[in-house]
Amino acid sequence: MAAPFNDLLGRFTSKKITVGIIGLGYVGLPLARAFARAGIRVLGFDIDTHKVDKLNAGRSYIQQIPDSTIVEMRDAGFVATDRFDRLGEADAVLICVPTPLTETREPDLSYVVNSTHAIAGQLRAGQLIVLESTTYPSTTRGDVLPVLERTGLKAGVDFFLAFSPEREDPGNQTHSVSSIPKVVGGLCERSADLACKLYEAIVPQVVRVSSPEIAEACKILENTYRAVNIALVNELKVLYDRMGIDVWEVIEAAKTKPFGFQAFYPGPGLGGHCIPIDPFYLTWVARRHGLSTRFIELAGDVNTAMPTYVINKVGEVLNDAGKPVRGSKVTILGMAYKKDVDDPRESPGFELMDLLIRKGASVSYNDPHIPRLPSMRHYPDLAMDSSPLTAAYLAEQDCVLIATDHTAYDYGFIVEHAKAVVDTRNATKRVTAGREKIVRG
Repeated sequence: MAAPFNDLLGRFTSKKITVGIIGLGYVGLPLARAFARAGIRVLGFDIDTHKVDKLNAGRSYIQQIPDSTIVEMRDAGFVATDRFDRLGEADAVLICVPTPLTETREPDLSYVVNSTHAIAGQLRAGQLIVLESTTYPSTTRGDVLPVLERTGLKAGVDFFLAFSPEREDPGNQTHSVSSIPKVVGGLCERSADLACKLYEAIVPQVVRVSSPEIAEACKILENTYRAVNIALVNELKVLYDRMGIDVWEVIEAAKTKPFGFQAFYPGPGLGGHCIPIDPFYLTWVARRHGLSTRFIELAGDVNTAMPTYVINKVGEVLNDAGKPVRGSKVTILGMAYKKDVDDPRESPGFELMDLLIRKGASVSYNDPHIPRLPSMRHYPDLAMDSSPLTAAYLAEQDCVLIATDHTAYDYGFIVEHAKAVVDTRNATKRVTAGREKIVRG
């Protein structure tokens, strides 16, 4: 009975294992890097053959991971593949796939379910399966476990199952996988023992919790906490703007308090794969339990309204110049969801662009990290290349909309040559000349 567990524990301790990672995106690829650097063989799985081919050629598609790192990973035994029939080669399989929302703001677990079926097709005794994709509490036990046990293998005896939420912060070199504590919740004690031993090889601290549900709820809490607090400052931004009060100066003053306050900042909308999505996973599962999470839903409403608020600001700026939105030239600076990354997931820039186009504006963009707009789930047709940020280009625009405050931008240069600037990120706070052109959005 204990043979698969004891054998796997010994292999994890010696690091003589193969780790399989399903999903080689902004979570899976850094995780693969961490295991490769720990001397552990990694087999990466992805349905995108373009990604697979690039990785096997030693090239990266994520800005924070250079080509040289991919070459190092390959030298350490890393291989990418789209052949899911090789899942049986892995001693541990980690699921790092997207968990988006449907059009009706309900969880879309299709990527998780499809991955689980792929694993079940190759499942063997002596494997650990860990779900890392952010989801609502009970997914591991209620959605993943039944599929795996339909094989006839028994969880906790033949194979082992756990949930360990990803904590990836794209673009932040201080907060990499290898420097962040890892929460682990096993389906049983043996599953937890194995998952903890596995992650001990790559993280500074493993935080063991009593169940997958606790680990799942932990991740949802982390992201809901941020979403709610961002909604608070977004709502205050709208109020203080009407009162003629600078919300950014208010926040800077408030954060001098050494206790009881943590600074959050307003913006043009929420971006990234977690914060705009995860709270709605919680509201959905709450409804299944007959409850309404009114506080969280209100925060979602506030945050999702911000792009419209920003576009109204652009309209006011153009109106003050005697121009309608229709036919006006508007450029958006920054299409990544946060500064200094090439990650466009759920970026509010796409909604801003779509709203402007619908109003008849002539829209272009610049982003030093995204030379061409990718086809997005909700905006598949916004095909466009980044425009060079020259003085002549800026002067041609009726309004410059700062959506993402990349460090690479020379904001003094931008304000100098632009006719009008709507700044949603307080990026121009240190610009002194031409402040009359700047409107906070």
